[in-house]
Amino acid sequence: MIVDWSHLWLYVSPPVLGGIIGYFTNDIAIKMLFRPYRAIYIGEKRIPFTPGLIPRNQERLAKNISDTIMGSLLTPQELQNLARRLLQTERVQGAIHWLLQMALEQIQADKEQKSAKILASILRDLLGESLPRLLKVLARREDFLETQINQIFDQVLLEFQLNEEQAFRLADWLLTVVLPPDTIRSAMVDFLTDRTIQTIDESFREKTSGTYWVVANLFGLRNTLARLRTYCLDEKDATNARIRELLLDLSVRDRIKKFLLELSLQNLPIATVRQLRKTTRESVRHYMQNRGGELLQGLSDSVDWNNTAAILINRLSTSSVVSASLETVSVELALILERYLERDLEKIVAQAIPILSIDQVIVDRVKSTSPADLEAAIEGIVKNELQAIVSLGGVLGVIVGLAQTALIYFSR
Repeated sequence: MIVDWSHLWLYVSPPVLGGIIGYFTNDIAIKMLFRPYRAIYIGEKRIPFTPGLIPRNQERLAKNISDTIMGSLLTPQELQNLARRLLQTERVQGAIHWLLQMALEQIQADKEQKSAKILASILRDLLGESLPRLLKVLARREDFLETQINQIFDQVLLEFQLNEEQAFRLADWLLTVVLPPDTIRSAMVDFLTDRTIQTIDESFREKTSGTYWVVANLFGLRNTLARLRTYCLDEKDATNARIRELLLDLSVRDRIKKFLLELSLQNLPIATVRQLRKTTRESVRHYMQNRGGELLQGLSDSVDWNNTAAILINRLSTSSVVSASLETVSVELALILERYLERDLEKIVAQAIPILSIDQVIVDRVKSTSPADLEAAIEGIVKNELQAIVSLGGVLGVIVGLAQTALIYFSR
């Protein structure tokens, strides 16, 4: 069969036109998924296929995307796995350590001393309000502070003994402040009443014998004691001088000093010491029960808690021990959180899903995206696939054109 090359266009045009039509038809079809972005009207009638398929059904598309993601991708089980990977102990420990460091730096940079004010309020309430009430309750127990008081008694009071300097100063204080000559004179006057003088005189007469009996019954002590009282009342300065001389002559200061140096609870009998320790414990317990609250309240009122809290926080914020302990604290808190998550992660995720409203976030995000941005996003994801569809349309057009060419050729 001789080919008529003058009719070559009859054989070439079908595959060429088919390829062009197939290529551009698919390209237009893909473009019509997104474009036009808005509806086009002629008068009051909307032109069909405007806006594009996706902009026209963007709300339904957003709902379908949300349902697909939440139903197949972000299931509760996947969210739990995601939370486990996100909340691994190392990550949580690092986050807690960072938060603790930031909190420490914030405290150091706090010019208004908010932390100090909070701590001052806590300390004031603890010592001035809470602790007194707790102390009153605890003091009702028979064993309240028993071990502590016994330890203080055995290690402090029982072994306490004055040294030379302390004994001298205490003896001097007793003779100068507690028992000066005028005080001794007043005590003698108060003691030598008529009744006391009579009692002493009668007792001296009845209980003496021998030479002392003769002196007691011939002279007696009534007149002597009465004259001594009168002398103390009439001659105050002279009496005080005589008492002072007597104290010096008798070396009373040295005697008191010697007594104080030898004064020690260890010299007492064991039974006496035990009873004294028991009495001390009971006295402290009763005092704390009845007056302990007032003592702590008064102590709290006398303390400048704001200044104390500021000093305490400044010391802690710059303490190397606190800085070194942040690592340990963060590890322990991370382990506690890990145990908590192992037990309740499913409940936490179930409660978090409605709060996060991930499905609604997806719907709102897709709805708020402009058609142009949505087109660019989809093309960015499946650009090669969309181009392949366009190219496939061209290939199919060429194939159909070749089939037509073959049909024309064989029909001739």
